[in-house]
Amino acid sequence: EVIARVAERREVTMVMVEHRIADALPLVDRVIVIEAGGGVVAEGPPRAVFAREAERLKDLGVWVPGAAPAAPPRRTTPGGEAIVARDLTYLYPRGAAPALDGISATVRHGSALAITGPNGSGKSTLALLLAGLLRPRGGEVRAFGDEPSRLRPRALVRRIGTVFQDPEHQLVAARVDDELRVGPRAIGVAAGEIEQRVRELLERLDLSKVAAANPFTLSGGEKRRLSVGTALATSPGALVLDEPTFGQDRRTFAELLTLLAEYRDGGGAIAFASHDELFVDAFADERLRLVGGRAA
Repeated sequence: EVIARVAERREVTMVMVEHRIADALPLVDRVIVIEAGGGVVAEGPPRAVFAREAERLKDLGVWVPGAAPAAPPRRTTPGGEAIVARDLTYLYPRGAAPALDGISATVRHGSALAITGPNGSGKSTLALLLAGLLRPRGGEVRAFGDEPSRLRPRALVRRIGTVFQDPEHQLVAARVDDELRVGPRAIGVAAGEIEQRVRELLERLDLSKVAAANPFTLSGGEKRRLSVGTALATSPGALVLDEPTFGQDRRTFAELLTLLAEYRDGGGAIAFASHDELFVDAFADERLRLVGGRAA
């Protein structure tokens, strides 16, 4: 809305590069749909393009307004507690107010907890606490019976796989395929099993074609999928994901949804922070909304 007002007031042309255009449809006069490799596959007024080319565009992985991928059917029911947080409080150094105040949450085996709320509400802070990467100032977190923030790194990686808000914060290798090997090697997975996991994740996450590339040269969406892959590569008991669907087209969104559903149906526990309402609606079993560091 702000961009539209500025464009109108200053009489300038607005060019928007976006996977999901549904929210911007009232502002857009013309769309150009580009396929992998750079060719133009559709062009014209947005409503006409999406009405005329809907099925073809979906097959190409384009987000067509009103046609979100459906979640795979659930095959299991939620089980016992994997991660439990009780009355968490966290204050960053030099923080004027607590980033979190009195938050409790439970992440169950075979279940997905969505953490939602506006920017600055404490979602990422809670994710880091659940993952054992921050230690609470008050309250406690228990993951599989232990305080995750007190576990040694190898023990923590075996239990919880984490996806950071910025995927570059967790990239450490010079090649994409080596990035997927780091975690399994650290916990002593056999070499043959590592290679099998790497091949499968590269294929499932549509990263095979960039397996030899430096992770920092990937697109934003590719980096995000790689970060999800590194979390899954160690076969942990729980996943804590921060904005796992950021930057995805329709096809890669659907594959991430399927991959995470398979992990959940295998008994994995998932907590994820997200602004993505389509993903939350499709995947969450429970929701925790934060506003100003408190449960809303």
